[in-house]
Amino acid sequence: MLQIHIIKETKDWMVISKPAGIQVERNPFGPSVESLVYAHLEAERRNPYVGIVHRLDRVTTGVVLVAKHRSVLRKLNRQFVEKDVRKTYLAAVSQPPPSEQGTLHHWLEKDRAAKRAIVHKEPIGKARECLLNYKVLTTTSDNRTLLELEPLTGRYHQIRAQLAFEGCPVAGDVHYGAAQPYQDHHIMLHAWKLEFFDERKKDRRLVEAPLPEWAEALK
Repeated sequence: MLQIHIIKETKDWMVISKPAGIQVERNPFGPSVESLVYAHLEAERRNPYVGIVHRLDRVTTGVVLVAKHRSVLRKLNRQFVEKDVRKTYLAAVSQPPPSEQGTLHHWLEKDRAAKRAIVHKEPIGKARECLLNYKVLTTTSDNRTLLELEPLTGRYHQIRAQLAFEGCPVAGDVHYGAAQPYQDHHIMLHAWKLEFFDERKKDRRLVEAPLPEWAEALK
């Protein structure tokens, strides 16, 4: 049975290191972060509350924050809406971006039928602005590059779509133009760190997910 990796647990919230291949929210197709957290909490009390604060794509690994009370969920959701959280990702790409660091600035629209994001250089139609800070950490002799990423907006497939638009899709992400897959339902994109405000402690918390094998190999 699939087990969850708990990074940190308090009276108010839990931080999970999500594996690739499962969805965050409960679904009829298999285990999810939500169902696994529910099973964990149910061992302590009946009908526990599980509030999903934010989401990761099925193919992405890393930090997921879960609220254990409805009031906590509302407060954490507000922080995400007001951009009072800081998210840091790692990604491996097969070609480095044009400069060592910078900010990608595009407009993004969601193609629901194709389940993908379409990126534009200029404002168009209902496309929404998206901003992504990036920094090159390492580059190997064959151009495999490890990037540190900070999305300043939270659009659908934003990181994957923006990097692909710049000619450096996430390794393994064939949905956005990578040459070959990495593993089944798994691309080289990792939600590494999350910083948010803890209302009970009245200070900011920084939580970090363990690095996946591909990131360790590129460091």
